Amino acid sequence: MKLHKCIPIALLLGSVATLASENATEEMAMKKEGVEYIKMLGGALKGELQAKFKSDQSGLSAMAFCATQATEITQSVNAKLPAYASVRRTALKTRNESNLPDATDKKVMEAYEASIAAQTFHPDDIKIVEEGSTTRVYKPLMTDGVCLKCHGDHIAPEIQKVIDAHYPHDKAVAFKAGSLRGVIVAEIKKH
Repeated sequence: MKLHKCIPIALLLGSVATLASENATEEMAMKKEGVEYIKMLGGALKGELQAKFKSDQSGLSAMAFCATQATEITQSVNAKLPAYASVRRTALKTRNESNLPDATDKKVMEAYEASIAAQTFHPDDIKIVEEGSTTRVYKPLMTDGVCLKCHGDHIAPEIQKVIDAHYPHDKAVAFKAGSLRGVIVAEIKKH
């Protein structure tokens, strides 16, 4: 005669609830860590850009900064992160070819654009994507008025010269205020 061990349903449901709770806690921790890295990069770049615009409202100094130092600042921020993490910028319409999006980036940005079109978008909408052993945390970058000096429809000729010299395949133009400029992405490998 075989004895069958029965797992009480309450115990099974309790285990499922505990697992779900642990997953939610882990996701919140990843989100928090990713947002911290995003703020490091975003803050460093935004601080420099604001200083450049304050000293030169034409936007020419800001454009020169982006062309010559934005990549270095990104590398500097990444050097401060743990070995299992990185942070970067990307967009559907890129200026710097080293910031091209992959398929996952495109899906996330297309989802942001769809929510903007549906008027359900909120600029604090952080998206989290799990891919194998990596968690990606996305924060949208929105275009405001000052961005349009280098990314709008009417770019001053002196700024356009800098863009043409550094970014011959530039696609990051014709934005409007309030449109999605791109995203900052933190990637965190499970450790």
